[in-house]
This record gives sequence, structure tokens and C-alpha cells, in this order.
Amino acid sequence: MIVGVPKEIKILENRVALVPAGVELLKAAGHRVLIETQAGLGSGFSDEDYRQYGAEVLDSAEEIFAASDMIVKVKEPLPEEYPLIRENQIVFTYFHFAASLDLIEGIQNSGCVAIAYETVESADGSLPLLIPMSEVAGRMSIQVGADCLEHPHGGIGVLLGGVPGVEPASVVILGGGIVGANAAKIAAGLGASVSILDVSLPRMRYLDDVMPANVNTIMSNPANIRRAIERADLVIGAVLIPGAKAPNLITRQMLSLMQQRSVIIDVAVDQGGCVETIHATTHDDPIYEVDGVVHYGVANMPGAVPKTSTVALTNATFRYVLEIANTGFPGCVKKHREIARGANIVRGKITYEGVSEAFSLPYHELESVI
Repeated sequence: MIVGVPKEIKILENRVALVPAGVELLKAAGHRVLIETQAGLGSGFSDEDYRQYGAEVLDSAEEIFAASDMIVKVKEPLPEEYPLIRENQIVFTYFHFAASLDLIEGIQNSGCVAIAYETVESADGSLPLLIPMSEVAGRMSIQVGADCLEHPHGGIGVLLGGVPGVEPASVVILGGGIVGANAAKIAAGLGASVSILDVSLPRMRYLDDVMPANVNTIMSNPANIRRAIERADLVIGAVLIPGAKAPNLITRQMLSLMQQRSVIIDVAVDQGGCVETIHATTHDDPIYEVDGVVHYGVANMPGAVPKTSTVALTNATFRYVLEIANTGFPGCVKKHREIARGANIVRGKITYEGVSEAFSLPYHELESVI
């Protein structure tokens, strides 16, 4: 198989979908690897690094898409990339379809096989390709939140950990999954007063056991969310429903309960966000204000730390890239349930229920379209 890796074009997205060591392994398995020039530069990998391991470096995305059987990316294709995607071409990347009808239509019109990192699912129900970036985003959310809380950046002017004689900041985290747990770990380590809200009692029992004393667990319901955000300096949105749109847990009306110049970091923004007033922003223009509350909605947070993020991501994705290359489509989804769960759109047909439900679009069983 010919595996192509184009350079990411999302604003300030410096991750790359394949590291040079992965090229060597794909070559050893009999595959060709095409890399767009400078695709890895932001993550610390030069064109020569890729050449040394056997990749062919091409000058443009057009050449990569035209020659490749499978495209491996980090972020969803942007509109200027839609016309480059070919019928029956496998595209393996983060899609987050539930956040964008335009993206769904663009991929449907291309006739490609869209396999989404975020819905590849292990037998135990875990999401192995979402976990590494959730870990990064969860930890980053506190770094970013601490920065946004500073007065020059529009925040309330609170130091997360406080100082002797001054109470620490109140951090409220909506969701106790991978993002939420990692956010809580960092916030607690900095000395903040942390509350995690989740709907799962077993998960809260686990977090209560492993988290330090300055982390409290609270059952998530509208009343408890309202009480928690009233005193919050920083709110982290960390809610995930795999492949589906995130529920709005904080409405526009609820913003009036929050302190002026408090901060919301909605990590769920790439799935539509769990805050009604959130919309996607970019690293070069990350924040805006609604009703006196600072909102941060960067949808590719880990792209700001590409050296860490690229290695963490490819550690998880590479074995699936190799399996898809070895087996092809439809063999990969027939043989591996994990990869089958990642198939979101196949030749124009939506094959993942969460995507169809997000916009009330027709759903097709995967078996019926392969």
C-alpha cells in the first residue's frame, strides 16, 4: 500500500501523523511512504530524517493525495483538502464529525473511507487513540487556564495555588474521564481547590481514592453544576460522548451565575462543546468574552506542544496504521472490531450512529456498505 502523510494546514497545527521510525517499519512491511515536504518540521523532524528511513518526500499535498492509497493525518481535512480526497481512498485521522455538518458533507461527496481516530474502540470500551491527546489536553487546560486567569489576559487576576494567607483558586471540572483526571492532577498539584463533577459513581469512587485531598468529587446534575460554577474561578469542560456531540451542561443563562472575568476552557469544543456559548477558536486568537466570562475554545490544543503530542499520538496510532496498510479495506474492518468502530463514513454512507444522530442523517450498518 502507498501511505501518504500531508502537512497539516490547520492554523498553528505543528503535529505530524507519522514519525521517521514509523516509516522504517512500514517500509519493512513492504509499503511505500510519501511525506509532504516540511510536514514534520514543527515536531522536530526534517525531510532528511524521513528520507534516511526510506520515505519519499514530495513537494505538495496535491501530489500526496493523488498518489496515496491511504492518507494519514492528525486533524480533520479542511475545505481546501476535500477536492483532493479520492473515491475509495482511506483517510485515517481525527474527524470529530459531530461538530461539523460541512465536514460530513465534504467527506461524503469525496466517496472515501473515513476512519476516525476518536472512535477506534478497544474491547474494554476504552478509546486508545483519543487517550494520549486527552492526556495532553487535560494537562494543558490548567496551564492555559492559569494564563487566562491573569489580569492582563482578561482574567479575574487569581493565582491558582494562592499564597499563605490567601485562598487558592476554585477549579471546577465537568467530566471525570481522561481529560478531567489529568486536569485535576495538574490543578491539584499547583494547589488549587478542585471539584470534579461526573455522572458515574464508580468513576467518582476511583477518583476519590487516587486524587489528593484538595480534589472533591460531586455528582453531576444541573443543580450541582449551577452551585459549582457560582464560586468557580476556572471551569474546565471535559465531557465526552464518543463520536457524538457533547451535551450543553452550561447554558447561556447560567453564565450570569459566574464571577465576572472567570474563565471557561472547553476541551470538548471539537465535539461541539459542553458550554452553549463556546465556539472553536485558534491558537493565534484563542479567547473571547461572553457576558463577562472569558471563553477559550481552541480545538487543537495539543498542537501547541507538537514535540510531545506527535510522539504520544503516534505511539498509539502506528499499530493501526500498519494493520490497515497490511490488510486494506474492507479487510481491516472485517478482521478488527476496534478499527470497525472507527469507520464513520464509507463511500458516502454514515456508518457511526453518533455522527448520524448529531444532524439527524441516515445511518447505515457498516456490514451493508462493505
